[in-house]
Amino acid sequence: MLDDASPSAPQAVTAALAASHRLQPLLHDLVSTVLAPTVALSGDDGQIRPAGVQGLFHADSRALSQATLTIGGREPEAVGHAPRGPGGSRFVALARWLGDPVLDPTVRIERVRQVKPGGMAERVEIVSSATVPVAATVTLELGCDFAPIEVVKSGGDTVEAEAERTAPGEISWSSDGVRVTVTGEGARAESAGHARTAFLSWPVELAPRGRVTLSWKVEVHDPGAVVTAPARAAEWAPGAGEPRIAAADHRLSRLFERSLDDLRSLRLAETAAPGDAFLGAGVPWFLTLFGRDSIWAARMLLPLGTELAMGTLRVLARRQGTRIDAGSGEAPGKVMHELRRHEFAVEGSGLRLPAAYYGTIDATPLWIGLLHDAWRWGAPTEEVAALLPCLRAALGWLGEHADPDGDGFVEYLDTGGRGLANQGWKDSGDALRFHDGRQARPPIALVEVQGYAHQAARQGADLLEAFGRPGAARWREYAAGLAERFRVRFWTDGPLGRFPALALDRDKRPVDALTSNIGHLLGTGLLTGTEEAAVADLLVSPEMAGGFGLRTMSAEAGAFNPLSYHCGSIWAHDTAIVVAGLARAGFAGHAATLAEGLLAAGETFGYRLPELFGGDDRAALGRPVAYPAACRPQAWSAAAAVTLVHAALGLYPDVPAGRVLLRPLAGAPLGPVSVRGLRIAGAEVGAAVDREGEVVVTGLPAGISTERADRDVS
Repeated sequence: MLDDASPSAPQAVTAALAASHRLQPLLHDLVSTVLAPTVALSGDDGQIRPAGVQGLFHADSRALSQATLTIGGREPEAVGHAPRGPGGSRFVALARWLGDPVLDPTVRIERVRQVKPGGMAERVEIVSSATVPVAATVTLELGCDFAPIEVVKSGGDTVEAEAERTAPGEISWSSDGVRVTVTGEGARAESAGHARTAFLSWPVELAPRGRVTLSWKVEVHDPGAVVTAPARAAEWAPGAGEPRIAAADHRLSRLFERSLDDLRSLRLAETAAPGDAFLGAGVPWFLTLFGRDSIWAARMLLPLGTELAMGTLRVLARRQGTRIDAGSGEAPGKVMHELRRHEFAVEGSGLRLPAAYYGTIDATPLWIGLLHDAWRWGAPTEEVAALLPCLRAALGWLGEHADPDGDGFVEYLDTGGRGLANQGWKDSGDALRFHDGRQARPPIALVEVQGYAHQAARQGADLLEAFGRPGAARWREYAAGLAERFRVRFWTDGPLGRFPALALDRDKRPVDALTSNIGHLLGTGLLTGTEEAAVADLLVSPEMAGGFGLRTMSAEAGAFNPLSYHCGSIWAHDTAIVVAGLARAGFAGHAATLAEGLLAAGETFGYRLPELFGGDDRAALGRPVAYPAACRPQAWSAAAAVTLVHAALGLYPDVPAGRVLLRPLAGAPLGPVSVRGLRIAGAEVGAAVDREGEVVVTGLPAGISTERADRDVS
């Protein structure tokens, strides 16, 4: 037993804690090359080392844990890398110990990597500018551990699988029906040490100023995967209809273009229904179906077409809840949270989620909102009508299961004890704090969820009425009652004035921290115009907007930490959702302030916005700090770029009514913007807004006209 008086006691305690506490591996300095459901995570030199989260992953499992290249027994020295569109990366390195004995390097190695669904291929180009011949052996050291993604995420121990030489130049690994095969063209295959490590090798000879190209590939046969690549390309795939942007602010153009590549690479489908595409939430932890994330991303991409939205809606409708199950969180009409191939159990946390998990409080109203908005953007009427039974079931959940204690608010509680303690988008265990830093205790009624529910009830009523179904009056009454109750119970006082509380806790006390959640109320109809103005001013206060976007929590709050997951960091999608709400409500200056922060962050991160980043003040470093375990790319972060462009243009279609309302976000910092390849009712549309806010729209289908809106277009 340690003696607390001993000088070595603190160090010993720290060492013991470190030994027992597993840490999630860091991601911020890795390069991800993805074409869902497959992703390669490597160092910036292209090497896949047997450490942390590096590897080639396919559908929630690691297929390769190592792919390390050496030439002449040494690793090349990296000098640069760049993306090559969806699924592609190029890495440049030097072998300075080979070639001419001069200061300038004369042997250069390039790894051109291309990931595809279920595999990866690499071309290794070795180029010599030396005046002497070069001879060396190129070796690729390989490993495979079949580690589940949740084990990797928790920093758990893994065991390398045994390799088998199955053909000349070929090595395979097998486990539980999954087979991984690596083939090197013209390579020699061998293994070492109980076959836990395998090698491909090529003897290379280059004449003066010569070059050689080597190639190898990996194929993953995984019949048990629940996700696969979609059967067809996206509406916005490269080609004649690919969206094209011209913007005075080059950051907006570059962010938009890079984000489209990432969004193409994140498209998935269920193995059993490859015709319906959705977006996997993010690389590497969440590259699967996530109700909330997939819905939000599809909603943000509606300016590019409705196919993704309708596919997402149908996928989730097929798995809509039908029974009460405390373990999975399922309830009749409820929309699921996430889909895995097996139970998702995180060692040491107590978290054990079934393969199909329903622990989300917001996916169901958001599903209703996506259906409504897709209809407004011109989704085929017959496709919308086919989902009306699921709409009625979702509304039924809202009215019968979303308020278990009957207080009139939508709330959650993990009654099974092994699921997520918090079930809104801020779902970390410590996300819900009072202003003084105390944690709120469940059951919890989240502020933004009341807005989602209010909007869903009204939008559901609109759909029922438009399609001649009964029940619209009930849901309009529901929305009106919720708004009245909300105004009485949620508003609270803080250092910056009155604002809606983050939540109501189990004792129905307002959780009085000022957070970004209140920005999600804009456009839901839950707030009056005066209340929206008060919220808008708070959102751009220095305490909330002093970083590169919108902080998740005010810098004055007791729990504020710029590198916490949900208590002070900045999330790209969160900022973009609030920008959209501000723009629709007419707060152009407020929206522009937050949009500029996000554009500055995008520039820092190479125009690939991560899941989240630090909420430090801009003056601290002059650039955002990386959150080291953030997903990148991530669906709703990439979709944020489309939201910024949409807000700038200000197009709000109502195809059933035959009109497009115009309310652009004009002026600095975005300046003039024009886009070709938008889609309204299936037609390719162009839109341009000048510095004065004048909008020109071209290509609208017959029977649809434009109308300038000087009021909230929600």
